[in-house]
Amino acid sequence: VQLQASGGGLVQAGGSLRLSCAASGRTSRTYRLGWFRQAPGREREFVAAFSWSGRGTFYADSLKGRFTISRDNAGNTVYLQMNSLKPEDTAVYYCAATEITGTRRSEDFGSWGQGTLVTVSS
Repeated sequence: VQLQASGGGLVQAGGSLRLSCAASGRTSRTYRLGWFRQAPGREREFVAAFSWSGRGTFYADSLKGRFTISRDNAGNTVYLQMNSLKPEDTAVYYCAATEITGTRRSEDFGSWGQGTLVTVSS
């Protein structure tokens, strides 16, 4: 499956952004799509993903309430709505696909998009 992320940019603290991730190729209902991020000098960390049903969602505890993952009806485009952004949210955001249900481990995601940069100014 090929993934294409978009929607990053520069936003002031307190603002919002919505990222998109378009999946193509060998997409199927067995794939679960999710988001990760990597800030400069830090390891890649889990943000959010769909769970076993393909519709249930789960989040990094620190981001719950500010970030929302959703998808279109066809399931081939996934969104990450980010509200009340903080400078510490500055990172490259990646969408990724896995066939392992409920995982937060980046090594379980076999397909990755190219990343989109989000910069939050103070």
